[in-house]
Order: sequence, then C-alpha cells, then structure tokens
Amino acid sequence: MPLQTFRYAACGGFNTVLDIGLFFMAYNFILIKQPVDIGQLTIGAHIASFLMSFLITFPIGFYLSRYVVFQETKVAKTQQLGKYFMVVLSCLVLNYLFLKVFVDVIGWYPTPSKIATTFFVVAFSYFSQKNFTFKSVKQ
Repeated sequence: MPLQTFRYAACGGFNTVLDIGLFFMAYNFILIKQPVDIGQLTIGAHIASFLMSFLITFPIGFYLSRYVVFQETKVAKTQQLGKYFMVVLSCLVLNYLFLKVFVDVIGWYPTPSKIATTFFVVAFSYFSQKNFTFKSVKQ
C-alpha cells in the first residue's frame, strides 16, 4: 500500500469515526431525535445532526489532508481551501441525498444510514481530493 493511501486511510478513518460519533451524539443526545424548527423551515434531526458534525469535521479534515496526507503539493493553502470546500460541498450534497433516501424513503435508522452513506462519500472524496484539491506537481 502506498504511504499516501495509508495516510489517507488513517486520517480519513479518524475523521470518519469522529463524524459518525458526533452525528450519533447530536442525533440522540443533543437533538433527542427531534426536528429543528428554524422559522418557517423544519430540518429533520438526522439532517441537522449531519450538519452539526460537519462544522467540526470540515476543518479537521482539511488540515489532516493538507499537512499529513497530501504533503507534496505546491499549491497555495488558500487555493487548496477553496478547492477543498468545493469537493466538500459536493460531499455535503451526496450525504444529504443518501441520508434522505436511506432514512426517509427506505426507512432505515439514521446512524446505520450515516455509516452506509459514508462508504459512498469517502470513495468520491478520496479521488476528488487526490486528483483535484491536492494534486501534486508530478501527477
């Protein structure tokens, strides 16, 4: 296994476990499985929990990717942050769509749905980060 792939798996694994743990805590203990009302808008507890965990794991994921996984890049940090944010926005959309399908359409429980969603999103994220955000000069 290439060192970069190992680092991505280790850092990504840590951030993924943190994300799922934060999701579980927010869903079950902070929101107590209740939807969140914001004016005229009501957000399901599983979607609100996902957004809450994202606010913590987004910056952690960026710094781990920049300084541990993809160290050989020559691109400026601000440019990478913009690219990283674009990929993460795509991941947000994928997370949202998969959670809506798994929980609201299929009827799965939220935490297993989040875990299943993560498998799809992690694969997309790795290839996007490697080939777009943190593309090294020798690729």
